[in-house]
Amino acid sequence: MILHDTIAAISTPPGRGGLGVIRISGPHATRIAQSILRLKGDLRPWTATRAELTDHDNAQLIDETIVTFFAAPRSFTAEDVIEISCHGAPVVLRHCLDRAVRAGARLAEPGEFTFRAYLNGRIDLPRAEAVRDLIDATTLYQARIAAQQTQGSVSRLLAPIKVQLLELIALLEAGIDFAEDDVSVAPVAEILRRMEPVITQTAILVRSFRYGSLVREGFSLAIVGQPNVGKSSLFNCLLEQNRAIVTAIPGTTRDLVSETVDFAGIPVRLVDTAGIRETGELVERLGIERSYEAMADADLTLVVVDGTTDLDPESLALIEKSREQGRALVVANKCDLPGFRAQPDQLPVSALTGQGIEAVKEAAIHLLAPDGEIQAQGGFITSLRHENLLREASAMLEKAREATRAGLPHELLLLDLYCALQPIDAITGVTTADDILNRIFSTFCIGK
Repeated sequence: MILHDTIAAISTPPGRGGLGVIRISGPHATRIAQSILRLKGDLRPWTATRAELTDHDNAQLIDETIVTFFAAPRSFTAEDVIEISCHGAPVVLRHCLDRAVRAGARLAEPGEFTFRAYLNGRIDLPRAEAVRDLIDATTLYQARIAAQQTQGSVSRLLAPIKVQLLELIALLEAGIDFAEDDVSVAPVAEILRRMEPVITQTAILVRSFRYGSLVREGFSLAIVGQPNVGKSSLFNCLLEQNRAIVTAIPGTTRDLVSETVDFAGIPVRLVDTAGIRETGELVERLGIERSYEAMADADLTLVVVDGTTDLDPESLALIEKSREQGRALVVANKCDLPGFRAQPDQLPVSALTGQGIEAVKEAAIHLLAPDGEIQAQGGFITSLRHENLLREASAMLEKAREATRAGLPHELLLLDLYCALQPIDAITGVTTADDILNRIFSTFCIGK
């Protein structure tokens, strides 16, 4: 990938729309814009200018556009950036892009604008990754978390961990390098004291991925139960619309019905299934087989029972099977009716009135991520790459703690600490030798 040339791409989604944007970035962005457009004013930084897009001969008008010039180094890519806002007809956007390429631009690779922003120091790697998450967000909560990460929230979470780790490394390096100059080396107790908060904070971030992965990816929830316990009614209640057919006739639902809903900002794919019972009817039997498949595939199973009647052997067997296959919640429906009674391990709800629905949503999230609320308040990671790297760092920190307790030489301890620093650097950016030296000489008064 060449990074000193000028690139261009259509930055708006495919299809027709009121507006479409062509983005051009690189040293020749302004020259290219001036060559393909008839400007109605001067092209000044941070100013929108009217312009006409013409045909290849500059003779006939194709579209009236607005051109915005973002000057280096304060643009998104830290290069000169031109954005041409055309009407959103695909043929117009393709023509504009074709003219830019003929004038000297190159078609951008996927993600190349953000890649240039990263290489040019405008954003760090976690911020670059968050740009993709913001684009892919399907709920406002996902968008808010991604927006926070584009502003550096992940780097801020890791900053104190990295600072404390660097200070410990600097302490040990100074003790080794300047031992002959009577610089004191920290005792084992001091090394462990400094190491403990790094280990603890890293482990907390690793655990936070359970909640973060839910925020980013969402989860699937299969609603199962016997006929006429209110599965489809509960499905509609969670969805807040009448999507599934509800009748008093047992076996109404014959196939899987799925929709995506928002649980506290987390996207959840709800799956309504056929009522599970013994039947000789072919179509219903096939639907029941799909119900069992949905249970096996779902991240969480919601077993619905009728809270106005005692559990029969079939319901007990279904609850047991759902728990064997993975995480499951048991919901006792019809809590609005007389004679309702629920077991202690059952969540009372009414699919008719909506009573207990919020408690079901909260229980589902808590079951998949037990400390989700704490992580939501204190910050969390959403990237699998970050989780793998932090898990690697955590393992090396544990190894360093054991090495310290065993009284191994500081040179060997430093190897483990540097191995712990490397995966953190892979998230936040590389630590150089100068960073270590600066910490050594800023922390210790070595006046020689």
